[in-house]
Amino acid sequence: MLKTGSGHPLLLPLYYFFFLLVYFEEKRQKRDDEYFLELIASDSFKDASNLESNGRKGSDLMVFSFAAIVTAANDFTSENKLGEDGFGPVYKGKLSDEQEIAIKRLSITSGQGLVEFKNELILIAKLQHTNLVWVLGCCIRGEEKMLIYEYTPNKSLDFFFFDETRKTLLDWLKRWNIIEGIAQGLLYLHKYSRMRVIHRDLKASNVLLDESMNHKIFDFGMARIFKQNETEAITNRVVGT
Repeated sequence: MLKTGSGHPLLLPLYYFFFLLVYFEEKRQKRDDEYFLELIASDSFKDASNLESNGRKGSDLMVFSFAAIVTAANDFTSENKLGEDGFGPVYKGKLSDEQEIAIKRLSITSGQGLVEFKNELILIAKLQHTNLVWVLGCCIRGEEKMLIYEYTPNKSLDFFFFDETRKTLLDWLKRWNIIEGIAQGLLYLHKYSRMRVIHRDLKASNVLLDESMNHKIFDFGMARIFKQNETEAITNRVVGT
């Protein structure tokens, strides 16, 4: 039997295995660091230099400290959980100033990832419309990556549509207003926003309802940006609903 210099045949493969683990972990960390530096260097984060500050304002968004979000979400208890999407679980929270928020937490097993996280954060920060959900900022600490939104107490459209009792609360006038609002939001995305945006994942669960039953298009992780003179494109993968 062949032996290593240390006298044990398994030591060399083990050393090599652990070397590869360390190498790829450092490479992954470097990639994440470069990604985060690119993120906070964008126009939306001009003033967000102190990452541990509690909601320090950038030009459009805020970077929240991990401690502030954990406290706001009551340590992510099941009682605070609102639901879950392809990105990960969504929790209700309350900041120290009593503002209610929704926290979308990236899951380790998420079908989406860093690309979608960055896409949604940067994209929605540049879009302003009454029928689009308002993102407040983000929280990033190691593997933890979260998006912070305005809280919509009436949840999403599917909460009403697919329940025999709740759907009776949506009379035809309310339904017409919802249809019109969604159409206005899409028209803004397709024609009047600073960039032409195709949502690609519009469904009942991605239309949120605030306390006045105003409707807001949500979840831009799968969205695609087009140039102003572009009317079609070929995608490399099947996405959306």
